[in-house]
Amino acid sequence: MDLQFAFAVNNDGQFEKKHFGDADKYLIYKLESNKLVLLVEEPNKFKLLDEKIEHGSKRKGNAIIEFLKGKKVNVLVSRQFGKNIKLINEHFIPVIISSEKPDTIKAGILKSSI
Repeated sequence: MDLQFAFAVNNDGQFEKKHFGDADKYLIYKLESNKLVLLVEEPNKFKLLDEKIEHGSKRKGNAIIEFLKGKKVNVLVSRQFGKNIKLINEHFIPVIISSEKPDTIKAGILKSSI
C-alpha cells in the first residue's frame, strides 16, 4: 500500500496547535523507498468555509476530505483535530503530533517505516 501524508502547517511550514482544517496549507508527501518525497504544497482553500456560520462545519470537513482523497492522501498529520474527527476516521489515519517541526515528524515516520 502506498502511503501519502498531509501535514497541516502554517505559512511558515510549521505545525501549530490548530485543528487540521484550520491549517494555512497542506504539505503532501509520499513514502517511497524509505524516503518522504514532497509531492505538492497545497493552500487550504477551505479554511474559512462556513466559519461565520459554524466552526468546524460538516460541509467544511467533507470538502477537505474529498480534496485530500483526490490527492490520494491516506494519513493526516496535525497537532489537533476538531469535531470532524469521526468523519476523518472513516477515510484517513489521523496522527496527532506534539512537535512544531515537520523535519522531526518526517524522521519519526521514516524510523518507524524501516
